[in-house]
Amino acid sequence: MKRVIVNYKKLNKDILNLLVGKFPDGYSDSDIISFKNHQNHTIEAVEVKTNDTIYLVKISERLAGVMQDHDENTSNIKVPEAVTKEQVRDEVNFDV
Repeated sequence: MKRVIVNYKKLNKDILNLLVGKFPDGYSDSDIISFKNHQNHTIEAVEVKTNDTIYLVKISERLAGVMQDHDENTSNIKVPEAVTKEQVRDEVNFDV
């Protein structure tokens, strides 16, 4: 399994979804992983996983805000229920 260190500025929607799903109320100190990078700088990150990758998302003051904004934006999206062929047929004008 590969490990990828990601800065919050480079997060894509998939990783943001993983973060918000794993930490819906935000992360706590016990969720933070600390390690040294190749330049011997201490990095603090939170971990989310996919089937083949472990993402270590660097902690910053702005990460929590980005996660909250993303969660608020996606929670307002209305997901439609399944539509039957009959409903589509009734609403689509094929004579155009």
